[in-house]
Amino acid sequence: MRQMDYLAMKTDPPRKESDTITSDLKDLHNAAKKLASDAIKLGGLGFGTSFLKWIAALSAIYLLILDRTNWRTNMLTSLLVPYIFLSLPSVLFGFFRGEVGKWIAFLAVVLRLFFPRYFPDWLEMPCALILLIVVAPSFFASWLRGSWVGLVILIIIGCYLLQEHIRASGGFKNSFTKQHGISNTIGIILLFVYPVWALILDIL
Repeated sequence: MRQMDYLAMKTDPPRKESDTITSDLKDLHNAAKKLASDAIKLGGLGFGTSFLKWIAALSAIYLLILDRTNWRTNMLTSLLVPYIFLSLPSVLFGFFRGEVGKWIAFLAVVLRLFFPRYFPDWLEMPCALILLIVVAPSFFASWLRGSWVGLVILIIIGCYLLQEHIRASGGFKNSFTKQHGISNTIGIILLFVYPVWALILDIL
């Protein structure tokens, strides 16, 4: 009986090489498809994060400009400067941290010290931002800007500015109905988009 079983097994039709190659190609196709799908997802997330980072930085700059029209609190303006420092896209941050930023900071300091009459007040905060970018140690310029700690700081700044704006407007409803209320409120809300999204991705 064992001999007959052995003969039966031996006489089973062998698996064709074409079937093996087809199976391997199918597995390879599935692996490549999964890899491409994951790459697209990661690329989309990366693009989304960069786009939101631009939105956040531009919103902070927009609010800094609006400071002259509605708000006149040094507290708010001062908080927008570190927010822009932490959220500024790497392209612009590297540009202003290089020779261009050094020249701007140098000319601003010289103008402020020796020609104060020709130094307008609205230039103080932008020049302070450039000076901060130029002289910031690597701990702040590299590690803090790219860490979850920096994201938490951005969220805290956004929360503080939002509640201060609502209180200054006389309530949540007035923050959307008073003059410049809608634009200011939307600008502050946009400050949350990038840090919240980036923090979620960092946790996941």
